[in-house]
Amino acid sequence: MCPEPFDKLRTALVEGHTDGLRPAQPAYLRPEPADLRPEPVEGRELLADHTTLRVGGPARRMITAETEAELVEAVTDLDASGEPLLVLGGGSNLLVDDAGFDGTVVKVATRGIAEDTAACSGAVITVAAGEPWDPLVSHAIERGWSGIETMSGIPGLVGATPIQNVGAYGADVSELISMVRTVDRSTRQRKTFFPVECGFGYRTSRFKSDPGRFVVLSVTFQLALGSMSQPIRYPELARLLGVEVGQRAPAAEVREAVLALRSAKGMVLVEDDHDTWSAGSFFTNPILSQATAGALPADAPRFSQPDGRVKTSAAWLIEQAGFRKGYGRGAARLSAKHTLALTNRGGASAAELLSLAREIRAGVQAKYGVELVPEPVLVGCEL
Repeated sequence: MCPEPFDKLRTALVEGHTDGLRPAQPAYLRPEPADLRPEPVEGRELLADHTTLRVGGPARRMITAETEAELVEAVTDLDASGEPLLVLGGGSNLLVDDAGFDGTVVKVATRGIAEDTAACSGAVITVAAGEPWDPLVSHAIERGWSGIETMSGIPGLVGATPIQNVGAYGADVSELISMVRTVDRSTRQRKTFFPVECGFGYRTSRFKSDPGRFVVLSVTFQLALGSMSQPIRYPELARLLGVEVGQRAPAAEVREAVLALRSAKGMVLVEDDHDTWSAGSFFTNPILSQATAGALPADAPRFSQPDGRVKTSAAWLIEQAGFRKGYGRGAARLSAKHTLALTNRGGASAAELLSLAREIRAGVQAKYGVELVPEPVLVGCEL
């Protein structure tokens, strides 16, 4: 049975928790460079104000879609007219060129959660694409739904989670998604995907590999019932919780522990802390052949994959290639807490951030023969 329209089923969500460990920022990491961001253009929205990196020039036009019907109509009408279109969610995984976007930006602001809870199947929740992710995690824990607690503190909207196959601390949303509803822009028709059709992989999916074609309308998750977490898979998280890998812990405690770990790494967005002005992890962890992984130093992190390949740590490669925490020039720098995050210290331009990313990628390639792949979506620019 189809759920009622999202707008009739909207559920108030608890505000996301953003407290945690925030070490004092050394003075040398708080420069006061000239503001190189594009100047605002009268009557045009500056995309820097809509992304967590705080960079990006103006959009020619921006409209906000607050209902699914508005979102579908806006996308199909603009496509029919041939207008360049950028669908904007939370802006947490986006790097927009300083020239901005010469077209229409459709900002997704749809809201609503429909739930169907049964002892045999758990909680089946259908969530509108515009719902913020972290408040959903908090809401799930309060409702006694288990499975997404290790993905606490991730910024952005629900609609982006299947595209990127968002995950953290050993869990991915692909393990919990039962359905993704979309608009196929090539046919201008709604299309529903089940997990086997989504092409999920490490930080990728069918939606990401065919960029721009599908606009996510809603995501359905199937979560377990109970106050205990799913088995803890990540050693660092297990140590903080005082449990063994594979054991469970109260989901609320797992959330607090994850937020503390993420905050200590600058991965929880804090408005007045420029060390968190980032797109999260800028590079994905490389998945290598046995031969390439074998050529890395003995102490390089190695995680065996089901297909026989080996995943290693991009953060480790970056640091070992000579790019320490806080590295950079002016306002474009690596985080003072985590080498995987490129940050805007205030006034950075997209060009500066891209220059830093290119330097890091080239340095890792030269030392280890591994090419880092950017995780954020690049709009109007390339690495």
